[in-house]
Amino acid sequence: MKLDDALFNWLQIQIVASGRPDDRAAVDTLDFFSQLLAEDHGVTSLQVTKTDETMVHVRYEREGRTKLQMYPRESAEQLLHDIRSNPKYN
Repeated sequence: MKLDDALFNWLQIQIVASGRPDDRAAVDTLDFFSQLLAEDHGVTSLQVTKTDETMVHVRYEREGRTKLQMYPRESAEQLLHDIRSNPKYN
């Protein structure tokens, strides 16, 4: 999986896990993507540092350098919205 795809997947499931702390599957999936980013891409210190009206900022370290990736907030929060709007998961 490409780094950009893995970061976005991590971000979406991070938002889901934060919004649904009792959702064990979300927590396990978050752990999976965190491990994938660390092992396959050398990513450390991964965190959401800021969320504003339009963007979500993800800061991480890779190869000894701090990097910042920004994602549209609407896209980042879409998975949580989809889960909440489906009665099967609530």
